[in-house]
Amino acid sequence: MKYIGGKWKSVILIHLVEKKRYSELRKLCKVITERTLSLQLKEMEEDGLVTRTVHTSKPPLKVDYELTEFGRTLIPLLQSIAAWGKETAEKNNRIKIHSPETPCQEG
Repeated sequence: MKYIGGKWKSVILIHLVEKKRYSELRKLCKVITERTLSLQLKEMEEDGLVTRTVHTSKPPLKVDYELTEFGRTLIPLLQSIAAWGKETAEKNNRIKIHSPETPCQEG
């Protein structure tokens, strides 16, 4: 739980199953504040789950995030959690279903 605990880490990680630009993550996770997203990404980088690649030295920076080899070991777990969530949501009308390609929302 040290690596994926908290409200947003697993959500961010499932979006990073495929490499994403920071701007893509922002669009996918509109309800996560920019500060929270940045802090969570920094923590996951420090934990060795994601790598951050900066492609330009002048603003605007183009930054990619992707799972490390260690981070990719979480994919089966994240997919299982997502499948459980989808199954649970189908049984509970109060829960909305979201795929990794659609924006994450609260609820």
